[in-house]
Amino acid sequence: MTIPEGFESTSRTYLDQTRTVFRAGSGPAVIVLSEMPGITPQVAQFGRTVAAAGFSVYMPHLFGEVMRPLTQGYVLREVARACISREFRAFASHASSPIVDWLRALGNDAHQEQGGKGVGAVGMCFTGNFALAMMLGTKMLAPVLSQPSLPLAFDKAGLHVSDAEIAAAKQLIAEDGARILGLRFHGDPVCRAERFQRLSETFGEAFEAIELDPACANPAGPKMVHSVLTNHLIDEAGQPTRAALDRVLAFLAEQLK
Repeated sequence: MTIPEGFESTSRTYLDQTRTVFRAGSGPAVIVLSEMPGITPQVAQFGRTVAAAGFSVYMPHLFGEVMRPLTQGYVLREVARACISREFRAFASHASSPIVDWLRALGNDAHQEQGGKGVGAVGMCFTGNFALAMMLGTKMLAPVLSQPSLPLAFDKAGLHVSDAEIAAAKQLIAEDGARILGLRFHGDPVCRAERFQRLSETFGEAFEAIELDPACANPAGPKMVHSVLTNHLIDEAGQPTRAALDRVLAFLAEQLK
């Protein structure tokens, strides 16, 4: 398996399942969850950026081929595989995916290893909602939901979390100062405005939304403007997508340092 530059490869076993987790950096723990179709060069670069900002990055290999460049066919293949996998419930509105139990165990281990106030997570696209679901059973104080895309299909406002996970999130907000950051492009057909409205209604001022004009997206990215922190990032000062990335790093620091 290819190891992204700047990371070391480790193995983690939870719930009788072993996965590769790539590690980089030092400081409070942040779980970086790759978008579809997997840990692409752009996702790895995002992980390095988080590590360089003073965090211990844990980046689990969830699907796809590590460091394989993104293509439309590759994305469609991996989405199809995930939709029939027992680890994911891509169409569930009121329940999270089973893989979240494994991710909670990783989050708890990462917090124990690095110490500090709590742990953060950045979910993107297919994994965007996982960061929210991880607030049950972990000291998840800094979940970042970048273009959260589940459930797929017709529930525009679905959150892909259970009532118990929402209750746990509210408890962490009230007792430990947890907050939630969400990012999306206006007009994203996979992450609709209704989902962010639901997050705002559910969590009130504890939910901070960043919604960007698709005209500011990197034109070299895929045709569908979607990935705020990776494929559609323009990593230059003064660019709205770079400002969004800077806000993510600041949010993680505020919550965890």
